[in-house]
Amino acid sequence: MAISEAEKLARLFLEGNHAEALHFIRQQPDQNRMVLFKDLFTPAMYMIGDLWENNEISVADEHLATGVCDFVLSRLFQVSVEETKREKRAMFLCLQGEQHYLGLKMINSIFEEKGWETKYYGASLPLEYALKSALEMKPEVIGLSVSIVYNLPVLKNYVRTLSALPNKPVILVGGRLTEKYDLDPYVNNQGIIIKNLQQAEKWLDEYIEERINA
Repeated sequence: MAISEAEKLARLFLEGNHAEALHFIRQQPDQNRMVLFKDLFTPAMYMIGDLWENNEISVADEHLATGVCDFVLSRLFQVSVEETKREKRAMFLCLQGEQHYLGLKMINSIFEEKGWETKYYGASLPLEYALKSALEMKPEVIGLSVSIVYNLPVLKNYVRTLSALPNKPVILVGGRLTEKYDLDPYVNNQGIIIKNLQQAEKWLDEYIEERINA
């Protein structure tokens, strides 16, 4: 049986083959980043996550695949330096103790593509540093990622603290738990739960349109 394109990419990630994985993506007929994220990167990493959960690959294999995926994302979508300053600002981070950051990195990339100035902090950023950075940057949007159940009380503290900033940023909450659990009690109407990349892009387009109309 023929394997899917996403499975081919997953195998390249697991082989640790940076060059071939990058070449494979660049040979795809549709280079739209949302298409690549939805049809290739996300299902490939879900396959790898399933293999790890079923003990078919080791933690080292999963880390290697994550590293290759991160490399490919960074090489594919490098931010172009523009002379004009970007007016809209957003920052993205994983809660302290969270290591699954690739979905967050993809959402950060979507914001960059649509003209936002972003700061991407990746995995495990303590709240005190997130708060300090937000006070300095004054972002309109702060994206948080959570994937570990015992971090849900931590999520509640991040959302409550960051939503109370003087500039009142919009708090977006994403990650693996959003499709498995009801996060409303932890967000408590102080943030917006984003379940996937398509929903993130839809919300962003609507937000930009509302901002223009205002």
